[in-house]
Amino acid sequence: MFKQAIQALLIASMGWSSTVGATPSGKPENTPGLWTPASIQAWKKQRRNWGRWGAEDQLGTANLITPAKRKEAVKLVREGVSVSLAHTLETHEAPDVPSPLVHEMIAHGEAPTSTYAADRLDLGYHGWSHTHLDALCHVFDEGRTYNGHAQSKVDSKGCSVLSVNGMRDGLLTRGVLIDMAAFKGVPYLEPGTPIHASDLEAWERKHKVKVTSGDAVIVRTGRWARRAAVGPWNVSAQSPGLHASSAEWFAARGVAVVATDVGLDVIPSGVDGMLVPVHVMLIAALGVHVIDNADLEALAKAASSRGRYDFLLSVAPLAVEGGTGSPVNPIATF
Repeated sequence: MFKQAIQALLIASMGWSSTVGATPSGKPENTPGLWTPASIQAWKKQRRNWGRWGAEDQLGTANLITPAKRKEAVKLVREGVSVSLAHTLETHEAPDVPSPLVHEMIAHGEAPTSTYAADRLDLGYHGWSHTHLDALCHVFDEGRTYNGHAQSKVDSKGCSVLSVNGMRDGLLTRGVLIDMAAFKGVPYLEPGTPIHASDLEAWERKHKVKVTSGDAVIVRTGRWARRAAVGPWNVSAQSPGLHASSAEWFAARGVAVVATDVGLDVIPSGVDGMLVPVHVMLIAALGVHVIDNADLEALAKAASSRGRYDFLLSVAPLAVEGGTGSPVNPIATF
């Protein structure tokens, strides 16, 4: 009780409500001008996980995926049915694919003397095109990365701290799909549609699914369904996605991984001067592991047909020393 009272006083002193997903002064979270660089800065100082797991921590919220959590997650496998959350790597330039995969065959069956096939891949995976995991060294905030490291520790040779190689043992935990498009009764959210903390809470109440510490939360906007219906568009300029208010909800729940089928943030963000505030709040402040551009169409069908929205999620990034992230093929198993 004493600890809770102290926490309440600290939150009150920062002008933030102690309610999960709440906003400064208890005002509606979509109040114009409420989410500003100054209010987000105050939130980061109050909420950030720097030092929580020690000065040398390289894992961030992956620390919340304990051995006990992994064993609980494995118990969610009842049918043995697996579903990929990866979008097939795009090989053609488009408004939402400025950097397509270069797939070069270096040995193939057209040569009469060939005895094998081989290829080479060249991929710039960050951005709004390809399914990838952001390393904790990927985002800078006022000259620092997660846990207070100077951004100069990321140089021309790569990340000397917080690289994706720290995740080489993988992320294995309970996944929870929040299909926000289906929740709002539409096949997909239109570009620019924000997903607030209150939306995430409302989804929990409707489906009677509680997000808990160490979980991976996977949010579907229907981006790939919209692309199939109306064609590609410049997702980096206008995109559905998470509103800044969601960061407090993820922090309060102790979420370890957040995946979306877009680039995480709603664009425009609604925060003056900040393109992707949720990236900064989750990665740099909390140390949350973020997966961008997942393809959640097959997962949405699998979950809906079962009336079941939690499952085992496994993510195995490439072991790249100094890497700022990795293309990934996350797998959900029911």
